[in-house]
Amino acid sequence: MSLRVVVLLSGTGTLCQALFDAIDEGVVDAEVVAVVSDQQDAHGLERAKQRGIPAVAHPLTKGAVRGAWDEELRDIVAAFGPDLVASAGFMKLLGPAFLGEFGGRTINTHPALLPSFPGMHGPRDALRAGVKVSGATVFLVDAGVDTGKILLQEAVNVRDDDTVESLHERIKVAERRLLVKAVAEWPPAPAPADN
Repeated sequence: MSLRVVVLLSGTGTLCQALFDAIDEGVVDAEVVAVVSDQQDAHGLERAKQRGIPAVAHPLTKGAVRGAWDEELRDIVAAFGPDLVASAGFMKLLGPAFLGEFGGRTINTHPALLPSFPGMHGPRDALRAGVKVSGATVFLVDAGVDTGKILLQEAVNVRDDDTVESLHERIKVAERRLLVKAVAEWPPAPAPADN
């Protein structure tokens, strides 16, 4: 039985495409049952439509009640009956209604080695801090900002001539690998008990 995955995204959908490619190649036994975006014109929605996958735009309109938007997002995703929700470049925080339903089975990628450099600007913050190694993380989403349990990480060396863009591009390659691996290995092995 293939893992049923709903992907949340906000932009071009390159992370989602990496998952599509891995499924096509037989690397991942999963089915993306829907792609949902907070952006009406996200290219990631087009990628889904080209594959015949339901693609749903659910923008947070100006002046809208955030809690109501979160409940609607929960209901949209729930309608597809996913085993796993993969937040892949989704630029909105998931609220209590959503996490009440999908907490513990929602993963996210981040372009830094958490817990270092959480938030919207991981590569920029890593460069500003002068670190020699940054990277990518896949973690379980919780109510905090990039604070959930770390599932997978991959290091990316920072070069002396890196810009935010050049570093971020190399990190994105690692993020795509990690997302595919996290879906392929879902559910994660339980942590060993402390004796």
